[in-house]
Amino acid sequence: MTGTTPTPLHKRLLDSLNTAVLLLDRDLRIRYVNPAAEMLLSLSSSRLLGEPLPACFLAEDDAREAMRLAVEEGHPFSKREAELHITPYNQVTVDYTVSPLTEPGQPLQLLVELQQIDRLQRISREEALLASHNATRALVRGVAHEIKNPLGGIRGAAQLLERTLPEGSDLREYTRVIIDEADRLRSLADRMLGPRNLPQFRPVSAMESLERVRNLVLAEAPGAVDIIRDYDPSIPDIQADQDQLIQVLLNIVRNARQAITENEAQAERGRIVLRTRAMRQVTIGSLRHRVVCRIDIEDNGPGIPREMLDRVFYPMVSGRAHGSGLGLSIAQSIVNQHHGLIECESAPGRTVFTILLPFEQPVTQHSNGLRHGPK
Repeated sequence: MTGTTPTPLHKRLLDSLNTAVLLLDRDLRIRYVNPAAEMLLSLSSSRLLGEPLPACFLAEDDAREAMRLAVEEGHPFSKREAELHITPYNQVTVDYTVSPLTEPGQPLQLLVELQQIDRLQRISREEALLASHNATRALVRGVAHEIKNPLGGIRGAAQLLERTLPEGSDLREYTRVIIDEADRLRSLADRMLGPRNLPQFRPVSAMESLERVRNLVLAEAPGAVDIIRDYDPSIPDIQADQDQLIQVLLNIVRNARQAITENEAQAERGRIVLRTRAMRQVTIGSLRHRVVCRIDIEDNGPGIPREMLDRVFYPMVSGRAHGSGLGLSIAQSIVNQHHGLIECESAPGRTVFTILLPFEQPVTQHSNGLRHGPK
């Protein structure tokens, strides 16, 4: 590596690392950032290059002094379990090492290597979430099938009984109630079973899908909330079923809008932020993806109660008086069929649903050939 720019070979190697790497000049301005560092800092290289090292690295006195010695005297140093507050709501724990690079005739540079140590905890949490969701979905599907079986008999018996009653009989009103309620329960059971069709994968723009959802929600409740765009336009298309993706996004954005508008204690103007970013080297379940699309839907509503947060994707769990508790469960099922995952973090005044979707769907082998997507 010479000068301030890595050679093409070195750049390919650095881009493939899971370790976040930054290259700083002696003024602590960023001259190079690899994709893992972009993911860690939640910013693209276009926003980082030429900018000062984020203040979170220098928040503590010992870190500032160590960085000064690295620049002035060429002393390397390491810091363990450093808590970096990337944003007011995004904190990561890392081990990082700063190594001065000196070459004859070249200005001093600092190589910063960061290893996110809470990554393994996140992977374990995601695996537990997927396992719990799959087990719950299997249970619900079994219950829904058991509900549907007798409903057909009840509805058929009510129809036969209705035919034996004379026209104008008051008893026909009761048979109609039985038929209507049987239909309602059957519809509920169908919703509990979730999407019936496998995703039809094709290139889909996450930004375009979010824009369609944004326009729909604004048309449903004009002026109710502000919906702010924060897109990364450089993100390529993902392989997804657009109709199903829009269903997922619309469900979450509508929930956010309803949470804000139904909150009588909402002091500030309701706000929903739609954000897209690319994340590299992400493990979802047992699969490691080279790059995934991250979609954040953030609102400033009342938040989700702590006791409900761990169960928010379970069927029949809802924080709203008139909610069915199926929307988020179905959304998670759809995203799982895309080999992705939905996560949620919430506190009063800030709730974020994060959707992770791989850009490339894994190819699975079947007896009749190859196809994309899950079984």
